[in-house]
Amino acid sequence: MRGQWEGMGGGEIDSGEPLRLGWGETMTAVRWKGAPPSPPFELELMAKRIDGTDFFCAVTFPVRTPEECVTLVVGGWGGGTVGISSIDGKDASENETTFHRAFETDVWYAIRLLRNGERIETWIDGEKIIDVDTKGKILALRPGPIEDCAPFGLATWQTTALIRNVRWRGLD
Repeated sequence: MRGQWEGMGGGEIDSGEPLRLGWGETMTAVRWKGAPPSPPFELELMAKRIDGTDFFCAVTFPVRTPEECVTLVVGGWGGGTVGISSIDGKDASENETTFHRAFETDVWYAIRLLRNGERIETWIDGEKIIDVDTKGKILALRPGPIEDCAPFGLATWQTTALIRNVRWRGLD
């Protein structure tokens, strides 16, 4: 998935491999210019924080249709929160997917996301972090600049990050 990223604002962006999202005043983001993944799918990538203290990897992705998206946030709310924004109107920091862990600067993390049926599952370095059944739940993006990433994009918040080996595969 190299070279097909469109900058959506924020800090300086280098769309090479690895993809570099530079420090922005708030959010730095890119959106995929090709066809977005359509459920069911599996997404894998490697990400690391170079500088900053907030999320170094936010993956916005379609959940039921290309118009209905959520975001996997890794390292948010001061650097240690993982979760899905938004479920039933609640951010990643306040719903059943909220998970806290430490992330070191300049360390690569393997992130895997699986969207199959009504489930969203995620792993970081092989450890399952999120396993949520979304049946009957309202799934939507947090209002604000993350909406520019839909239907498939990556973002950081006041953080410089590198992202590499982004790949997805359909599960049909």
